[in-house]
Amino acid sequence: MPTVDKRSLEEFTQHYLVEKELADRLKSATREERRRLYPHVYDELFTRVPTHPQNTQITSPEARRRVVMKQFRNLKDLVTADTVYLEIGAGDCALAMLMARYAKKVYALDVTDNLARQASPPPNFSLILSDGVSIPVSEPVDLVYSNQLMEHLHPDDAEEQLRNIYDVMRAGATYFCVTPNRLTGPHDISAVFEDVASGFHLKEYTCTELNRMFRKVGFRHLRYRRKIKGLTIQFDSRLFALAEQVIERLPRGIRRALVRFPPFELAFSAIQLVGVK
Repeated sequence: MPTVDKRSLEEFTQHYLVEKELADRLKSATREERRRLYPHVYDELFTRVPTHPQNTQITSPEARRRVVMKQFRNLKDLVTADTVYLEIGAGDCALAMLMARYAKKVYALDVTDNLARQASPPPNFSLILSDGVSIPVSEPVDLVYSNQLMEHLHPDDAEEQLRNIYDVMRAGATYFCVTPNRLTGPHDISAVFEDVASGFHLKEYTCTELNRMFRKVGFRHLRYRRKIKGLTIQFDSRLFALAEQVIERLPRGIRRALVRFPPFELAFSAIQLVGVK
């Protein structure tokens, strides 16, 4: 959701109804149908909702650069000249192409190349198209990164994709997953109308749920990671999950007020989970 969105209630409502309809289509689709639907529902949303921020908001190159650099600073200590880097849901590939300056090889994976068509990739960069779940990478990777991706997948597909990610990682490799925290959600258009995500965030997670899924797939040494003013803070993610469980037991009104109060909002707005194979 954009920080500033000046659309009318009618425009918000139209966006919400269309996105909810398309999300329900994904939720009710079979596994095979979802493979075809993932790229098409987004195209349909942007066509049917002309006031969608992605259609109307123009981001300046400087603003886009700040977003990319913030993510890069979060990752740079995990990258060496020998790193094979994989980004899932790479979008316009700006971050992935920046990473290509520092890594040995970069794979950028997405369901469409629409956002990246204008890019001029470096020689150690490859854009790979996926059905949203498969990870068709030809060599073992050392570092995998996804940002605001897992919540857009059907829950069954999220676990399958995670298994596929795990399979392409070499032993000792790292997956850095960033996704909105359900405790501070919803984080999609349904936040205007509902208390639970019902738009294109098909499922928002808690760290507790992600810990369970990552360990089921085989990941170990799960850490909660956050950078604050250049300082990297990380600890066993089970401690963060325990804090979540305490907060989740609070009455809804108190809980929502607490997690939206700094510094709780900083800690709980998004899950930043690092898993080692």
